[in-house]
Amino acid sequence: MAILDQGPPHYKKMLPPIVQENYGQWKYHEIPRPGVLRHVAEGGAVLHSVRVGTPRLVSIDFIREVCVIADEYCDGYLRWTTRNNIEFLVSDEAKVEPLLAELDAKGLRVGGTGRSISNIVHTQGWVHCHTPATDASGVVKAVMDDLYEYFNSMKLPAKLKMGLACCLNMCGAAHCSDIAIVGVHRTPPRINHDVIRKGTEIPSLVASCPTGAIRPDPKNKSVVVNEDKCMYCGNCYTMSPAMEIYDPKNDGIAILIGGKTSNARTAPSFSRMVIPFLPNTAPRWPETTAAIRKIVELWIANARKGERVGEWVERIGWEKFFELAELPFSEMLIDDYIFSRETFRTSAQFKF
Repeated sequence: MAILDQGPPHYKKMLPPIVQENYGQWKYHEIPRPGVLRHVAEGGAVLHSVRVGTPRLVSIDFIREVCVIADEYCDGYLRWTTRNNIEFLVSDEAKVEPLLAELDAKGLRVGGTGRSISNIVHTQGWVHCHTPATDASGVVKAVMDDLYEYFNSMKLPAKLKMGLACCLNMCGAAHCSDIAIVGVHRTPPRINHDVIRKGTEIPSLVASCPTGAIRPDPKNKSVVVNEDKCMYCGNCYTMSPAMEIYDPKNDGIAILIGGKTSNARTAPSFSRMVIPFLPNTAPRWPETTAAIRKIVELWIANARKGERVGEWVERIGWEKFFELAELPFSEMLIDDYIFSRETFRTSAQFKF
């Protein structure tokens, strides 16, 4: 078969020589200090990963600067993680401390390993997405600035993974985060019938609604929305600009907690809503940062060592959590997810 040049090159071609030589033979790793992982192979080879937190949106100049640092200290080998961290892969142990000094001098912060908060994975927000109910990078910047003391230290009960999705479509994987920040619309889309009549594919528009709230309106050559069924996700706007859903007065943020994807100790779980709405108070979102800090500090004060946020809440009970957090409980917070409840498995922990 002919070798095609389509698609990305094989990932093994991008690995540092020390990783290729010891592929599948790593014995253990340890964390000598926050943000630095020391990987030891069975043959004694040592590789250091130095993790640096970055914003998701960066300039070309920033990328060039990072690459220059990588060329000097780790032969150009580095990687971007799914949480927007940079990891410098250092094979020469003597270069670790000089690299840390260089990063500190340039204002690049090292952390996010072990019992700390890693960088927040997030979506596009106002910069690029067409259906956001809140910003992404701005909220993440405000929250991480406020919680920075937990990024460059390891004094949390366990790892803390946060995610932000700027609408209910959740392309930021916020549905399985220890703490999730979710942008929420609270009003149905406003239909521009003239735009629909001029060229919208009505079957595709109808099919885009996950709750079946949109139906054809043949009489007017348009569509109608059943507001009782609408979940304000904005999917319809993806199919047609005639379904405008952005509403600066009513859009805001919801906070969910208790999710995780790990199988360690307990099964994976979805995040659950604890705060249904906080306002979009740009540019620093003080209500959101204060609410998240309060939840984090409650977890620190009451969790056992190794307990993730959801594991702590499940142990003390959700009623107790709402009492400690001084949060009101309403019917809007009841978990009514029923699809495939009897057969849907999220865990590899099978019981017989």
